[in-house]
Amino acid sequence: MFLKQKRALVISDFDGTICTVDMGNKVLSHFTKKSWGNIDREYVKGSIGSRAAYSKIAPLMAASPSRLHTYVLKVAKIDPFFTKFHRLAKKKGVDLKIVSDGLDFYIRAIMEKHRLGEIEFFSNVVVFGNNDSLTFNFPQANELCGRCGTCKSKILNDHRLMYEKIIYIGDGHSDICPSRSADLVFAKGVLLKKCEEEGTTPYQPFHDFSAIHEYLKNNF
Repeated sequence: MFLKQKRALVISDFDGTICTVDMGNKVLSHFTKKSWGNIDREYVKGSIGSRAAYSKIAPLMAASPSRLHTYVLKVAKIDPFFTKFHRLAKKKGVDLKIVSDGLDFYIRAIMEKHRLGEIEFFSNVVVFGNNDSLTFNFPQANELCGRCGTCKSKILNDHRLMYEKIIYIGDGHSDICPSRSADLVFAKGVLLKKCEEEGTTPYQPFHDFSAIHEYLKNNF
């Protein structure tokens, strides 16, 4: 006996999308002992994936959990319309999950600060060591590819049969691959340019979550 599909799932990126500040970039820049610009340029060019980039950056970082937590809550800002969108999604019975190639500690801290800790998220994991050292774990990696720390496409496809429709929201390089498997994409930044170039997946430009709120209001 097959389970009935739920109507819709919204999968959203975090940095630059739900959080208007790219916290991953901010944290790495603030807590590395020397520049990681060359690593970032390799990533942007596509020479390496994020998983390799994180592995190269880890030895350059030094931070305690308390210092990171204080910094994150000082710097982070979430989209002013996100909470309103989340309330409407719950009312309409539309599920929401966060996928991020960023780091678990700041996503959790930011979401809990805004009383949104109930939202499930998938991300890379920070493991704190001695003397402010840290390493990264990648529980959401796809070993068949291995480029990204968090394989957003795998997460999307793992939920594909559960929902009639999957809506993807994002802005960056790590959102390009999963967006190709969505039924509708809300895009800005790098992702929007790629959607315009490829023209294969239905997409809508957006500036903030007011656009997704209106879409849910009018279509569900």
